[in-house]
Amino acid sequence: MIIDPPNELTFTGPFTVAVHSYMKLKNPSDKKVCFKIKTTAPKKYCVKPNSGVVDPHDEVAIAVSLQPFDFDPNEKNKHKFMVQSMFAPDGDINQDTLWKEVDQNELMDSKLRCVFALKEEVAEAKFETNSVPVSIPSQPPPAAKVEASGELHSSADAEIKKLNSQMSQLRQENLALKEETLRLKRIAAASEKPNDTPSYSSTTVTAVGPSNEVLPTTHIYAALIILVLGVMLGKFFL
Repeated sequence: MIIDPPNELTFTGPFTVAVHSYMKLKNPSDKKVCFKIKTTAPKKYCVKPNSGVVDPHDEVAIAVSLQPFDFDPNEKNKHKFMVQSMFAPDGDINQDTLWKEVDQNELMDSKLRCVFALKEEVAEAKFETNSVPVSIPSQPPPAAKVEASGELHSSADAEIKKLNSQMSQLRQENLALKEETLRLKRIAAASEKPNDTPSYSSTTVTAVGPSNEVLPTTHIYAALIILVLGVMLGKFFL
């Protein structure tokens, strides 16, 4: 007998009303299989059907209902289910006497534990489960990374070449400006030179002229004074 789920039954709260869980019993053999379902807490659960026969290569669905109760998340749950199965005997099958008269060595037992969970916990578990595959495709494969890296290098090289070209052009323009400045300075110096020379010569002539005229005038005054003194002295002695 194959049981699905194989290990545990999950009941999702709130537990103020009856909560249902389901299992499937599959018969992979070529013979009919009888089953019977037991639990450690028979007053808390309702199982439909709790016994029956599964035809060869067939399956049956089992509904398990948990009755309302006061749920304490800190309380450890110890409820369990046991599925007993055996090959059906020939002839008619009486479920009331079959399980009392069967040889225990012919029974096959499978146990499942009960799990209580709240809707919030189930939603968080689903979110964590779904988030794992979503994050994986977000990373590009190695080939895509290599292509992206190559594109970045090509773009960077092109930008560097463009900047170098602009810098070379700026240097040429700077040299041209310097040459033009020097040319304009030469032209300005050449235009100012004829005006400076006459001014300097005129000043020299003006300075020399008076100094040449001062000397004759002084001699004349001295001669006149001597002449006057001589006349006066001559009259005095006479």
